[in-house]
Amino acid sequence: MSEDAGSEASGATLGTETNPEEHLKRQRDDLQLLNQVMRHDIRNDLQLVGAYAELLDDHVDEEGKEYLEIIKKNTDSAVSLTTTVRDLAEVLLREETEPSHISLSRVLSQQVEEVRSAYSEAVFTVDGSFPDREVVADEMLSSVFRNILRNAIQHNDETPPKVTVSASVDEAADVAEVRIADNGPGVPEPQRDEIFGKGEKGLDSPGAGIGLYLVRSLVEIYGGDVWVEDNEPKGAVFVVRLPLA
Repeated sequence: MSEDAGSEASGATLGTETNPEEHLKRQRDDLQLLNQVMRHDIRNDLQLVGAYAELLDDHVDEEGKEYLEIIKKNTDSAVSLTTTVRDLAEVLLREETEPSHISLSRVLSQQVEEVRSAYSEAVFTVDGSFPDREVVADEMLSSVFRNILRNAIQHNDETPPKVTVSASVDEAADVAEVRIADNGPGVPEPQRDEIFGKGEKGLDSPGAGIGLYLVRSLVEIYGGDVWVEDNEPKGAVFVVRLPLA
């Protein structure tokens, strides 16, 4: 290769490396690939592990059942984590678009039923009826409620874990408010803002700590707010406030 050709090739490489748009595109492509691997390969492998664990129920002794339950529990947790990572990747990959309108009662009811089915040991109570109103959000709102509901069970040290869900509308403030209360250990006041941070595990959780970060990210995109309060006599209340459509 001639000196001039070598200089041109070097310049082309340098130009690519220093081009912010090209760099951003590569990052988005890498994130898209990670998203595809997470939602397909890793998730499928975990579901296969879970299926074979179920088949072992009648083939282990009492001591083995204890270990098998640990395998099942952690497999379910890992599958749930792949869903959260998928949702977070979709948020990071989305173009700058304005949230649309979506039915609060439909999304909230659907997530309560899905999480109730996934955690048969938990007791779910719906306090009153959910308002038949639309809020400023999109289909990713389901991820907000799913992560908070799962959090209320996974971080609960009571037997059985109990979760109470309610929703109301404040016409004067033009907002809808969803309250998800549990009977777990609660969240100490100094941690109440930290648990929504990226990578914050909090409460000695074995998870990656991205579920509540995703919750806050989405709620802020919708122009809403989310925070934690004390429950009585014990536990935490996660409050999600969203603007009415």
